[in-house]
Amino acid sequence: MSNYPFSYKLSWLPRFLKPSLAGDAQDFAPMAGTLMDPPPKQAVRLAFVGDISAVANRSAPDCDPAIKALLGAADLVIGNCESPVVDRPSAVLGTRLGTHHAMSEPFLAEALTAVGVAREKLVLSLANNHVLDQGIAGFDETIAALLRLGIRTIGLADGPVVPIQVGSLDIGFAAFTLWRNADEKLFAGRVSMDSDPASWPPAGLDLLCAVPHWDWEFRHFPRDGTRALARRLAGQGAGLIAGHHAHVVQPVEKIDGTIVAYGLGDFLGTAFARQPWPGRIGSILVVDVSADAGTRGRIASYRMHPFMRLRAGDHERLVLMEALEGRMR
Repeated sequence: MSNYPFSYKLSWLPRFLKPSLAGDAQDFAPMAGTLMDPPPKQAVRLAFVGDISAVANRSAPDCDPAIKALLGAADLVIGNCESPVVDRPSAVLGTRLGTHHAMSEPFLAEALTAVGVAREKLVLSLANNHVLDQGIAGFDETIAALLRLGIRTIGLADGPVVPIQVGSLDIGFAAFTLWRNADEKLFAGRVSMDSDPASWPPAGLDLLCAVPHWDWEFRHFPRDGTRALARRLAGQGAGLIAGHHAHVVQPVEKIDGTIVAYGLGDFLGTAFARQPWPGRIGSILVVDVSADAGTRGRIASYRMHPFMRLRAGDHERLVLMEALEGRMR
């Protein structure tokens, strides 16, 4: 059984059709900011994208060259693998209806090529509510497929923090989900639901980055509990937090020196092919991290790059918002 409150379940369809603007809109930060002036002489660049799925795409997406350049310039790209990677879905009816997610290994490989992301520079979180949509066998198949593709993973239950060397920096990624679509016993021992930063070993990292699957879907402003958890994560040493699950873009908050991007929206559509426009806006968070001696691991600057997912036949076309002209389709 899932762990969603009944009120959450009742609100899903109305909020999908019309995402909510309700909530506390106070004390958020601009979409871009410079935290070190002058900038560091040496830095590494991280690019965070939202949920990746094949629900709205039957073939690889078209991608604005500016988005490809943005992602190609990053030293590491981090995203959320919202769909199990399987050859044949086991939940056939649910997959056809879109309630259960699945994508093939060739689709993922072609999609990454289309958006300009090199596999060796990609890290995908498996800590999300859909990761067991195709059962335990589908979960195991997903891990094997990503290993074959040379894609690193985070968010598994074998360790809350995964250290990754990015340039000269040691950056730890702690991915977890607050939500599950399957029984707790199935998630236990497979997927990280550890949201308590006090249990995360520091391990001598230059920067600790949290990648939570949290909050309620189709809400543009995070709930009070989500913001409280962000404060706890920041207080326990997370210098950067990039969240998923809301499927719409949520704001940025600065908590002391920690940058929190509450929700990046979908990178590739996770719902129906035809979706109301607020849910078709996603964002890419680009963060420069100092590699200078004395300021190693400090956030130097950040910027959210919003983009639109337009329909193009049986797939989506990704275009930066600033490049859009005329009426959106």
